[in-house]
Amino acid sequence: MTQEVELSPTDAQHDVTQHDVAADSPQDAPSLPEAKAWLRTHLAERRNPFNAIGEAAAAQYIETLPGLDPVRWAKHWLGGATKFAAAAERAEADGGRRAALENWWQAYQFAFLGRYPSPLHPAKLAAYEQARTYFARVCELEDTPVERVSVPFEGREGEGDSVTLLVARPPGGSARPPVVLMWGGIDVWKEESYARGRLLRERGFATVHLDKPGIGQSPVLAGPDAERQWDPVFDWLQGRDDLDGDRVAALGLSFGGYWAMKLAHTHRERLAAAVNWGGGVHLTFQPEWQEKSRHASSYLMDLMPARARIFGGSTFADYVARCPELSLLDQGVLDRESCPLLLVNGKDDQQNAAADIHLALEHGDPKTARLFPGGHMGSGPVLPTIADWLADRLGPTAKEGN
Repeated sequence: MTQEVELSPTDAQHDVTQHDVAADSPQDAPSLPEAKAWLRTHLAERRNPFNAIGEAAAAQYIETLPGLDPVRWAKHWLGGATKFAAAAERAEADGGRRAALENWWQAYQFAFLGRYPSPLHPAKLAAYEQARTYFARVCELEDTPVERVSVPFEGREGEGDSVTLLVARPPGGSARPPVVLMWGGIDVWKEESYARGRLLRERGFATVHLDKPGIGQSPVLAGPDAERQWDPVFDWLQGRDDLDGDRVAALGLSFGGYWAMKLAHTHRERLAAAVNWGGGVHLTFQPEWQEKSRHASSYLMDLMPARARIFGGSTFADYVARCPELSLLDQGVLDRESCPLLLVNGKDDQQNAAADIHLALEHGDPKTARLFPGGHMGSGPVLPTIADWLADRLGPTAKEGN
């Protein structure tokens, strides 16, 4: 159980002078009351960015949120993170590993919110760095500790020049479990995808988490050849004797589904299966769709700057100028052979075009597809459906209910 923490949200607030607030706030930014209503709804429904956070503490901080500008936003959520980190340190000093783990987990969750959706400002970048520090403590204290691995990329091994992996094994000590490579999208990065991988680990998979091109600790920006980031990862898997490098699947979440889709074709000999969960294929990357989706209600703020950042840009114009080059149709990828491929999304997605699934079914090898109710990434038993599909192709693993 999480140790009781007296949060005092006002500790995270400060008097903000005019220079703290961005001078050119976008006209479509929500008001503070609108943002709080959005946050309340997403917390109640356990939707991103509230992946595994303590509900009572998060609700308290929503109500006392002082503003949406990067400085006040980051400082507010980091105030909560600091309280939980202090509780974790006290628990460790008292020998309470379980209480320490739960409090480090909450400290990380609050710091993640501080950098949400992307570290577009120094204050949010500082929150991201703190979130990684807290998450490292979670990794050390988990019942099955999480290994951090740096894989050299294109002959370079320094900070920022390697592919950073979080390697999580299933409980029970399986000798050579099958592997699901996982990554997220614009705002859900490898640390956040770790929570999504819990069900897969319970089903007998090892999960290996990394950042897709253009975000987090990825060594490359997005681009038409950025899938080369995975080359050294596949080589590394083949050299492990504790993971089954011949039973490997790719699972990309949200925008990250695009890269799983591409790898299914470009690296089909290295993959037993791939899942595109909510990612674009072709229509999503067209200027018409980007204009339509730039104000998607499923996103709180900074959607287009966060998207542009994967190419090294910062504006809607920056992103629209580059995103068409990602089209798998225009690249000729869709008509190539692929490994077994599952396409999943919500039928009413406002961020990425669900119609991309229909287009993909018209090209290349036969594929499996499932549209769920709801918006981006769907609602209902989406992850259990994905886990069952992966188990059928990478088995043997623990079937649900067995």
